[in-house]
Amino acid sequence: MSVIHHFSGDTQQINYQWAGVQSIEINTDEIHGVIKHILVGPKEGAPNFVIRYFQVPAGEKTFFHQHAHEHGMLILHGSAKIQINQDFHDLSPLDVVFVDGGDLHQITNNGDSSLGFLCIIPKVEGEV
Repeated sequence: MSVIHHFSGDTQQINYQWAGVQSIEINTDEIHGVIKHILVGPKEGAPNFVIRYFQVPAGEKTFFHQHAHEHGMLILHGSAKIQINQDFHDLSPLDVVFVDGGDLHQITNNGDSSLGFLCIIPKVEGEV
């Protein structure tokens, strides 16, 4: 069954929210205040892929990790530096990134405002 989640946030306030989508705040020893929204995934019955939105506070970062599946990212707002294996690249709004399966990667918000990006992955058991 098809599903629509209407945008209910405020782009001027960099408050991204969607009707019917719960935000998940990630806080660990290394990650602080990263917010994840699963826009399309198992809850919507998507059999092959997951679309997620991440919001990273100024000065913060995502996990430094690798996994077998590839994924694509689209920067919506803010600026960042991404590390892919030993290489570093600057990112700006509307830049697109493909991270191959097995590549070590991490995104760091190097701006003075919130960083937001979409992340699309294949449906993988245990990961959303």
